[in-house]
Amino acid sequence: MTEARRTVTRLRRKPKQERSRERIDAILSTTMRLIGEKGIDAVTMKEVGMLAGGPIATVYHYFPNKSAILAMLYERFSEVSRARLTAIITDVREAKDVIMAADRLLDDYLSRVAGDPAIQDLQNAIQADKALKNLDIAETRHQAKMFCDHVIALLEPEKREQFERMVLLIFQLAGGVVRLALAEGKAESHQTIEDYRSIIHTQLRLFL
Repeated sequence: MTEARRTVTRLRRKPKQERSRERIDAILSTTMRLIGEKGIDAVTMKEVGMLAGGPIATVYHYFPNKSAILAMLYERFSEVSRARLTAIITDVREAKDVIMAADRLLDDYLSRVAGDPAIQDLQNAIQADKALKNLDIAETRHQAKMFCDHVIALLEPEKREQFERMVLLIFQLAGGVVRLALAEGKAESHQTIEDYRSIIHTQLRLFL
């Protein structure tokens, strides 16, 4: 974990008791609900504190600012993403399975983001904040490595380094493609995703 990542996600106080962990969970769930209802910019620390069942001082007791809350929300989203990625790539046993896994990962990510306005707003906020954007890049590298580590043995040795670079690009560009698709009309959105899927297939077949 990079220093930037540690700084932006660090709690003021680590929860040592169940009650403290419950307070943090309440703050996070309340923030996520408010983001879905009114957007990130309209959410305030004071409102989060009131609706999470305590004064604003309780929020600041754990989080120095709203960015720290967003960072932890992103961390939790990423934990789920890693678990889902692991479940998908477990089925990869031969080279032909790699493209199928890439399809499943793209569809799963699109479904998660499209199905929750709060996630969409959170993703947009991540890209707008320099520290959080660095957090996103670090996470993308981590997940791309997870994918590569599982499938790399299926490739010819001389192709592996270039494959790792290509997978990183595919993972990083996926976020931007999904954001674009969600901003478009239904028909255009579908075509954007299918065009990106075609690009992924073309690139992966160069290595398989």
